[in-house]
Amino acid sequence: MGEWRRTKIGDLCQIIKGETGLASAPPGQYPLVATGADRKTCATWQFDTDAVCIPLVSSTGHGKKTLNYVHYQSGKFALGTILAAVIPKDPSVLTARFLHLYLSHFKDTVLVPLMKGAANVSLPMKEIASIEIPVPPLNEQQSLIDLISRIEDEHRELLTETNRQGVLLKLLRQAVLQEAVEGKLTAEWRKQHPVVKGDSRYDASALRSQILELKRQALSGNEKLLQPIENRKLDLNCHSEWVVISLGDATNFIDYRGKTPNKIDSGVRLITAKNVKMGYLSLDPEEFISEEEYVERMTRGFPTINDLFFTTEAPLGNVCLNTIKEKISVGQRIITIQPYIIKPEFLAYQMMSSYFQKEIDKRKSGVTALGIKSSKLVQVPIVLPPLAEQQAIVARVDSLMAVIDELEKQVAERKEQAQLLMQTVLREAFAG
Repeated sequence: MGEWRRTKIGDLCQIIKGETGLASAPPGQYPLVATGADRKTCATWQFDTDAVCIPLVSSTGHGKKTLNYVHYQSGKFALGTILAAVIPKDPSVLTARFLHLYLSHFKDTVLVPLMKGAANVSLPMKEIASIEIPVPPLNEQQSLIDLISRIEDEHRELLTETNRQGVLLKLLRQAVLQEAVEGKLTAEWRKQHPVVKGDSRYDASALRSQILELKRQALSGNEKLLQPIENRKLDLNCHSEWVVISLGDATNFIDYRGKTPNKIDSGVRLITAKNVKMGYLSLDPEEFISEEEYVERMTRGFPTINDLFFTTEAPLGNVCLNTIKEKISVGQRIITIQPYIIKPEFLAYQMMSSYFQKEIDKRKSGVTALGIKSSKLVQVPIVLPPLAEQQAIVARVDSLMAVIDELEKQVAERKEQAQLLMQTVLREAFAG
């Protein structure tokens, strides 16, 4: 192995700012290197060489120091005005390929710390020139390029496989939920627990009657129950002994409207659509309103633990249980759903299923942001097993989801280990 030396980029390379306005460039036959992953095109070219193209502005802006991409480009190409081309003066000493390999893999530790500015973060070209890089002999540069290219190919294959496994596990989750709302998960349970007429624990029709009576008692003024929907054809092949009821008749809706909350540093916790994830409630971000505003806002009702939160827009269709015991306020684009008698966990799983999500999709409306109105949401038909079977379904789904959670954790760990291994190999390779 030949001797490695460390040399400043400015001593080995020309650094030239791009001249092409990205927004005004006329499309053409030449690549136009921009800050993003994809090339644009341009009718003219600025360079005819091998070069490393480095963005001179932060990828995210807003006072943050980030660089998403460092590009390699060869031949005739145009370069955006917010990038700089770093061109080796003598390719027999340093190749653009090797320089790109080094800078692209170590950009977060080599380039990003040199960025300056508060609101508009930029990377000065003189700072690029000051960076010291390892410069092995030419044959070793090529050997490293070949080695790391092979490692990157294997790394990509591994990431592709772990991503595929992640997608399959998400599909498996949906399959579990779909079988839950069709009654397939509790087929054996039903053999051991026959229908007991009039007992809502084992008779779905009796349970529906109890729920509708509670709903009637809760109605006020000219409100009425929705039209019976047991004979409506469902896009679902559920068990024949189960019954159907509208979501509006089976639950109490608390739909929050009014002005945008005035958020403060501490006070009553505010739950917004950003907190409601599919299947769980996130406390990030943490937001609060005053006690006075809480009293003003919550005139329609108060959420309690194990109520369901449903997002009506941006995002549409996320649902989770309220797991917070403390007093909370709820923001716009969320409906609090309080089930009558129904196991809240079972209703949450049903609302997460592809069946229910398709029913929402049929009823959504809007131009700029698609959403669902509460008047449409109440009409969605839900399936209703007897109470004891709901409990059995929840236990079965919980058990299967725990297995899927563990498999997803293993996939995530393998992905992280692959990334750490890649970084270790790169560090050792460039250490000479």
